[in-house]
Amino acid sequence: MTTTPAEPQTPAPAASPAPRGKKAAIVTVLVVILAYLATLFGYWWLSGSAKELEAANEGNGSETVVLITLQALRTVDYKADAKVLVVPADSLVDSKLDVLKEDISVRLHPWNSLGDLKFPAGAAPAEVTTTIDVNGDVNTWPFDSYKTEGISADLLIGEGEDRKIVPAKVQIAGALQGWDLSSEEVAPAPAAKGDGDATQVTFSRALGPLAFDLGIVVVLLTLPTIAIFTSVLVITRRKQFQMPFATWYAAMLFAIVPLRNILPGAPPPGAWIDVSLVLWVIVALVAAMVMVVISWYKQVD
Repeated sequence: MTTTPAEPQTPAPAASPAPRGKKAAIVTVLVVILAYLATLFGYWWLSGSAKELEAANEGNGSETVVLITLQALRTVDYKADAKVLVVPADSLVDSKLDVLKEDISVRLHPWNSLGDLKFPAGAAPAEVTTTIDVNGDVNTWPFDSYKTEGISADLLIGEGEDRKIVPAKVQIAGALQGWDLSSEEVAPAPAAKGDGDATQVTFSRALGPLAFDLGIVVVLLTLPTIAIFTSVLVITRRKQFQMPFATWYAAMLFAIVPLRNILPGAPPPGAWIDVSLVLWVIVALVAAMVMVVISWYKQVD
């Protein structure tokens, strides 16, 4: 009995490994997506920590309440825009028509440029817009904070010589985008008639916009760093000169001012950030352009 020798088995071709470039691209895309999602989550979390003021009690009809709602903060003008509404005591309201029986004026302390805020008899009280002075320093952006003086109010009830002045209870409410609001009880202004405490409001920047500010600062620092690095390589002839370098540096130079101006609550021109950061970023970019021009002069016929 003869046996046929078995044919040698051809080994199966090994699976070709995935190209390294493809793997690197996939890893890069995943890292970028994760960084993007982490940034969104971090900004959402930090923005959610912003604090607002809520009126504790708008009154039960036994006393008149002056409700001040903060609307906006103008840091350059050191002013806070607010709306003032009188919630009158039951004794000052016509129960049939739900209107004021007598003229009421609200005198805020500290005094503001609009003077007494008037609410006429025969009409339901409506909100009146006013401004409140704040104290702070806009030049310390983005770590600036602002405070009002102790806010209190008096009511002037009636008209003519028969008017009488009575202290009013003040409630402050408001929510400002990008700001943390807090309040505390302080001693009233000397001109106030009441003997109760006044309310002082503090405005400080919320963590969300502050993180955005710091991100833009990092971008501003990155641009001149890249420009100086590439220009040094070119002027030392370790890299070949390319004409697009000049237009690239010019584009970065013109991008500095828009980047500076989109900062939330950007300070006025000449603030410390302009002297300590923006000016030197511009100087570094101009120096990079000068080095590129020198390289062009030496290397290009």
